[in-house]
Amino acid sequence: MKKSISALLVASLFTAGGLLPMSQAIANSDNYQPDLSNGANNFYTSDSVTFKKVTFDNQFKMTVTGNLYLPKNMKPGEKRAAIIVGHPMGAVKEQSSNLYAQKLAEQGFITLAIDLSFWGESEGHPRNAVLPDMYAEDFSAAVDFLGTRDFVQKENIGVLGICGSGGFAISAAKIDPRLKAVATVSMYDMGGFTRHSLAQSQTEAQREAMIAQAAEQRYVEFTGGETKYTGGTPHSVNEDSHPIAKEFYDFYRTQRGQYTPKGSSPDLTTHPTLSSNVKFLNFYPFNDIETISPRPMLFIAGENAHSIEFSQDAYQRAGEPKELYLVKNAGHVDLYDRVNLIPFEKLTQFFTSNL
Repeated sequence: MKKSISALLVASLFTAGGLLPMSQAIANSDNYQPDLSNGANNFYTSDSVTFKKVTFDNQFKMTVTGNLYLPKNMKPGEKRAAIIVGHPMGAVKEQSSNLYAQKLAEQGFITLAIDLSFWGESEGHPRNAVLPDMYAEDFSAAVDFLGTRDFVQKENIGVLGICGSGGFAISAAKIDPRLKAVATVSMYDMGGFTRHSLAQSQTEAQREAMIAQAAEQRYVEFTGGETKYTGGTPHSVNEDSHPIAKEFYDFYRTQRGQYTPKGSSPDLTTHPTLSSNVKFLNFYPFNDIETISPRPMLFIAGENAHSIEFSQDAYQRAGEPKELYLVKNAGHVDLYDRVNLIPFEKLTQFFTSNL
């Protein structure tokens, strides 16, 4: 099993890493019907909140774009606690983040779903570049923005990171005490995954091959050659496809969650650049995670999630107060959009108690 997981995930099939070009995707699937069970509603629109698109600069003067949601029942002059919401790695704010942001705004919070630099509507070139330190900076820049709004309680700003953004939010919180409460959902440690794959299944030879290919690609791009992309969600599946490939395909490649920002190409959705993806090898978000204490941390994962090891690892290392909350009958991508499974009540309780 370890060998089969590594061969699929490290090679080309899913959101975090990969070596093979996208043209080697598995056989096309016709008439695919996504699984919309358990209330899957990625593109949910709330009637109880107001929406405004906002932009602000991070510390490196790169423009970050976000969707700001305010409860409609806010009174003039009122200030409320705020929550920053980060999208899955390779995704954009319109995929999962907007849903969470609106659901939490319905509970009375001000929420801000952001596009990380190099993705979605935020600035950064080349598109889809991997730079985890910059991703973490975007969360602190979001605090800069929210903390200077006259309707936000600047001492009560929290963060929610989904999938890869869980690691980026933790990285930010370690050096930004203004993030008063940290929650993650279906978290991925993109550094750990890139170094070892799932269940420590990647071999040293595979990692060396990944590094060598990225290094050679730098020569190509430096001399004006074509940018190459890697990893990401497959563009087709069949009955023989790996279950994890199917899981991501069902969300990112169908009407369930497919979204392409204006000016972007759907062929590049979730695919990082080949030459930059190895930067995750130097990313260790859980090192010194205990220094976030006594600020509270909540780790939410599906009990059947293939990624559960990352939430368990972070929980074990974190200081108190902390909680690991497992969602019954849920996998990794289930918690992106299945509103009947996502524990919004748990998140509301956590942020209400700590902001």
